[in-house]
Amino acid sequence: MSESILGASPRRIDGRLKVTGKALYAADQHPAGMLFAYGVYSTVASGSIKALDVEAARRSVGVVEILHHGNFPQAFHTSPVPFSLAGVLTGSRTDEKRLPFEDEIIRYAGQFVALVIADTFEHAREAAYKVHVSYTTSPVLANLEQGLKRGAPADGGQGHKRGDPASAFERGAQTLDATYHTPVETHNPMEMHATVALWEHGRLVVYEATQSVVVHRNTLAQIFGLPTERVEVRAPFIGSGFGGKLWIWPHSVAACAAAKVLGRPVQLVVPRAQMFTTVGHRPETRQRLRLAADAQGKLLSLRHESLNSTGFGDQYVENCGGMSASLYSCANVQVTHGTVQVNRGAPTSMRAPGAAPGLFALECAIDELADQCRLDPLAFRQLNWAQQNEQEKLPWSSNHLREALAQGAERFGWGKRSPGIGSMRDGQEVIGYGMAQCNWDAYRTPAQARVSLKADGRAVVYCGAQDIGTGTYTIIAQCVSDITGLPLDRVEVELGNSSYPPAPVSGGSWITASVLPAVAEATRAALTQLKSFAASANGGFPNSKADALTVSAGRLHDATTSLGFAEVLNQLKIASADGDAHTGMADTAKHAFSSFGAHFVEVRWDPGISRLRVSRVVSAIDVGKVINARTARNQVEGAIVMAIGMALFESADYDERNGLPVNNNYAEYMVPVHADQPDIEVILLDYPDYNLNEFGARGVGEIGVTGLAAAVANAVYHATGKRVRNLPISLEKLMQV
Repeated sequence: MSESILGASPRRIDGRLKVTGKALYAADQHPAGMLFAYGVYSTVASGSIKALDVEAARRSVGVVEILHHGNFPQAFHTSPVPFSLAGVLTGSRTDEKRLPFEDEIIRYAGQFVALVIADTFEHAREAAYKVHVSYTTSPVLANLEQGLKRGAPADGGQGHKRGDPASAFERGAQTLDATYHTPVETHNPMEMHATVALWEHGRLVVYEATQSVVVHRNTLAQIFGLPTERVEVRAPFIGSGFGGKLWIWPHSVAACAAAKVLGRPVQLVVPRAQMFTTVGHRPETRQRLRLAADAQGKLLSLRHESLNSTGFGDQYVENCGGMSASLYSCANVQVTHGTVQVNRGAPTSMRAPGAAPGLFALECAIDELADQCRLDPLAFRQLNWAQQNEQEKLPWSSNHLREALAQGAERFGWGKRSPGIGSMRDGQEVIGYGMAQCNWDAYRTPAQARVSLKADGRAVVYCGAQDIGTGTYTIIAQCVSDITGLPLDRVEVELGNSSYPPAPVSGGSWITASVLPAVAEATRAALTQLKSFAASANGGFPNSKADALTVSAGRLHDATTSLGFAEVLNQLKIASADGDAHTGMADTAKHAFSSFGAHFVEVRWDPGISRLRVSRVVSAIDVGKVINARTARNQVEGAIVMAIGMALFESADYDERNGLPVNNNYAEYMVPVHADQPDIEVILLDYPDYNLNEFGARGVGEIGVTGLAAAVANAVYHATGKRVRNLPISLEKLMQV
């Protein structure tokens, strides 16, 4: 396998379309006769609709229809069968189980209560403000603490226990019992959620900002009682999603229903304020860590108990302890999860779900225990490295965490760290060094692909995967180029359409590991068909057997003849040679699959002006074979900045008295900006993991966000002596005496 393309850093093949504005996103679609919808959203967080007055809105200019509980068309719930990785191509899923306008009960602020459809966006919005809704209100559970006072948490499952962690804790020479809290975070990608829906002769066509055209199609088919063949979801370009666009949300169902009722295309874009309320979020968590170590610093006991908020009617479990069960070597471990219902919309996956808040708690606790053991944080982690996955009792498919720790520490200059609190200074600034391990499960799910070698010299790939801004178009083209020898500019990749061969969700960092094997097999199948054409009477190689022909530089060869793919096809007047492939999951019976890494962070604290900043980050990541170093490094860099937001800025806040969001806008919900970005160095170890797939590639999108918030918190402690266990690390918390 050539290294000239795989592992190189070609520019994104879709880049020119994006910078010239030719890449059309969901809200850019404007089919003829399109109407515009605008939602009316609940202004209370708990209660019911007492009266809905739409008369003034109906008289407003341009209004065509107003949908609500009283006139919404029939829709059906999705199958109760749990969504699974094995069924990723046939599964359906909603995170908010309630259909839009299904009843008049209000479960959270920002819930859809009506939908205005008009001839222009402006007219729809103006009329929506004229819809008058009166409510009967009920007591509100605005946060996790209020929810706990109402009743005991529900069992979230996904637990694990081995050994006797309680007894081992009592035997520890050093013990830690600490509780950590993370707030609600919201996804808020640049592209807001949007749907354009139209019905054509009983067939539903949807342009959607989705991370899974296949699951979205399957879900809409169930909701509207259609066979999947009569639903097509298109998403050729996505303005990122971070997990918020994995599953279907009420706006998409509402837009499709409106288009059906009116017989015209309907566009519905979710306003920015409702991006905080009705399309998911990372839930609030409270995590208790109890750790014990012997006199030498070896872990004896690890208990990780987590609770997370969830919506009424929805059971979402944030798997905070998922990494705690296997990241460290420890004979006595217990992991539990619980959920608490509150008056917020349904939570959902957010980049590295479970692991991001879970590793904040775990890696802070590990640092605290290392400090009690008087061990360097790096040495403590090296001492407790897990040689195998002790949860599953399986060897790792590939684990180069020790090298990641060593390379990251050396490049960062960890050896220069002075352990004393506040002992490192540069002028007025106090310097703090912190570190943490990062971890994310590696997955490979079923996928299908089709490759056509065309008579005009192109190779065209068709796959129902999505490119959410990560570079999927480019790495698929690299794969085909590597096998065929065609230059990248002769490889076209068609993605983001549910009518193409089905592929998995663009989430969980599994697209690369899952789709590339299917694309490779389809490419080889197309070449096999092309060789059979070439070995026929008029194919150009009449004296050669098909399997004796070789391939390079977009040409077929035998001992005496060399013909381009297009020459063979044109001689036979055949339009294309085609190949299809369907690949499955990884064999999880023999190995445990995971990606590993380490973050090293420098913070600077100026107590005179109360200024805290992350000044430098070095991250060493072991994610298997790196297919495109440019896009892989970009993924980790973006995740690091996102995690800085988690550590220092982000918190969606709700009024404790009424459950209303108080900072559901970009003016008050703080996220990192360019001025907050530190110097970032990403080290990609590039060790292929051939147990996972033929390329040895694992996912890279998720792992960069895990552990980074803990590394920041640990660096803040080193600089200031204050352990902040409640994110974000605000200046107010640092200034408290």
